[in-house]
Amino acid sequence: MDRDPPEGAQEGSGSTYRMTGAITISRAGSTARELAAEPDPLTIDLSGVTRMDTVGAWLVYRSVRDRNAKVIGATDETNSLLEQVAEADKPAKVRPEEQGGFYGMLREVGEWMSDVGSTLLGLLGFFGATLVAFANLIRRPKRFRLNAVVQRFDVVGVRALGIIGLMSFLIGIVIAQQGSVQLEQFGAEIYTINLIGRLTVRELGTLMTAIMVAGRSGSAFAAQIGTMKITEEIDAMRTIGVSPIEALVIPRLIATVVMMPLLAFWAMIMSLLGGGLFVWLALGIPPITYLQRLQEVTPMTDLWIGLIKAPVFGFIIALAGCFQGMQVEGNSEEVGTRTTTAVVQSIFLVIVLDAVFAVFFSSLGWG
Repeated sequence: MDRDPPEGAQEGSGSTYRMTGAITISRAGSTARELAAEPDPLTIDLSGVTRMDTVGAWLVYRSVRDRNAKVIGATDETNSLLEQVAEADKPAKVRPEEQGGFYGMLREVGEWMSDVGSTLLGLLGFFGATLVAFANLIRRPKRFRLNAVVQRFDVVGVRALGIIGLMSFLIGIVIAQQGSVQLEQFGAEIYTINLIGRLTVRELGTLMTAIMVAGRSGSAFAAQIGTMKITEEIDAMRTIGVSPIEALVIPRLIATVVMMPLLAFWAMIMSLLGGGLFVWLALGIPPITYLQRLQEVTPMTDLWIGLIKAPVFGFIIALAGCFQGMQVEGNSEEVGTRTTTAVVQSIFLVIVLDAVFAVFFSSLGWG
């Protein structure tokens, strides 16, 4: 066969295929077709080959593997390349099919429990690192960054007043409306004030504020620190001797812990205003009567319970948000995933702690 350079030539019965020139990827298609056209038994002569890449070696090796072809005239370099291709020819590991049914459900539950356990252990370790950083700041007060804390006061507290106030005001209206509809069946609309006062001050004021702060500030903490982790700013801080926990985490923790009671109290006031507006317009109860009734039915212990829970919730929200931000690795997609995880984790822990507080205060006789 007349080629420039010839890829192969048939001898006699066509059982020998002689390769010459460079056997590379640019000639892979024609070489593969010519090898497929050769009859068995096949002998491949490589004595005329000047250069061969891995694609050419794969074509030769495939003929040896599938057709039991014989290779002659190969140089040491060509033999080494063929051996490397043969070693690489291993079956790929295919992900096993998902196991369904009862056993699949057990496996998924086990994986979920394992993830929860590892996350809680990591959160506990991060809490310990935060306590160590607090101790270092107490020993070296000059390292405390007051400007960062004040800035977080503005972000976490002042800028959240509008959305938290509006949400609480509307929740107060909803509680009053739903409560009055149910109590009207028994002619006890006046007890709507009892429902508004105790439910708002004791539970919903603090709880809904915590949920809003988790969605607003906790997610921001995770996204900000996660972005800094990807851009290697945190590594740069460690390189110059600045602790990321002291510089980034502690100001956010302090700001959230301090602002949460204030935001919770603001939410209580706005909820009471919303409920009072509804009972005035819908039930005809004057504001003076509403305020007097609130003083009678809402004990001060309810207010203290709400304000005691608020800083604890704030600490959990800030800790979870900063922890998830520190766990970001890889690419920007991880930032979104960790931000979502921070919000879900914060809200879950807040609700669990709220239940624990409810049982604890009831056992103290503050129910």
